[in-house]
Amino acid sequence: MSAGTAAAVDAAQTGQRVIRLLIADDEHLIRGALEALLGLEPDIEVVASADNGVTAAELALQTRPDICLLDLEMPHADGIEAAARILSTVSTRVIIVTRHARPGVLRRALEARVSGFVPKSTPAGELAAVIRDVAAGKRYIDHEIAAAALSAERCPLTDRELDVLRVSRTAVGVQQIAERLHLAPGTVRNYLSAAMTKLDAASRHEAAEKAWQQGWI
Repeated sequence: MSAGTAAAVDAAQTGQRVIRLLIADDEHLIRGALEALLGLEPDIEVVASADNGVTAAELALQTRPDICLLDLEMPHADGIEAAARILSTVSTRVIIVTRHARPGVLRRALEARVSGFVPKSTPAGELAAVIRDVAAGKRYIDHEIAAAALSAERCPLTDRELDVLRVSRTAVGVQQIAERLHLAPGTVRNYLSAAMTKLDAASRHEAAEKAWQQGWI
């Protein structure tokens, strides 16, 4: 019997509500540690885990967890893209965990209706408390991330310009950016050109780096 299953049985015997949790993180060591540590909590049961955003969305549809704990940086679909897919099909709540806690990422998360946003440095016990709060209907944003978002310099770029710069950090060319964002290559070039002009950058890579340094993407 796993730790999570044993905890669920104990909680059921005492009449305590059990929070059913899905964990998604492409770093196997971290995902395993989260499963083990959170599974020891008396009122949390890990019902599924995944190593990418697409599988996380599929498992959420199958298992209907109370909470989805998603890493931000995952292959195929990042945590926020996975959250949007999950929240469009499943009645659940989503917490994003990340070591790249930036104002621009927080903005995307809130637009995707994410309920919690915490850094990966959060201790397991504190993370369990956040999971309970979010399961109870509350919203949790790490106070340091919230403060950074409030003090961030006003961004001159449009949402689409931010999208193309964010994707350009991992895509090798305009065609790949266009495919990721479901846009025409010419449209992507226009957005990149506008962003480069606004940021006084000589290349899309320089523009993306400036936007990253400002915390906009």
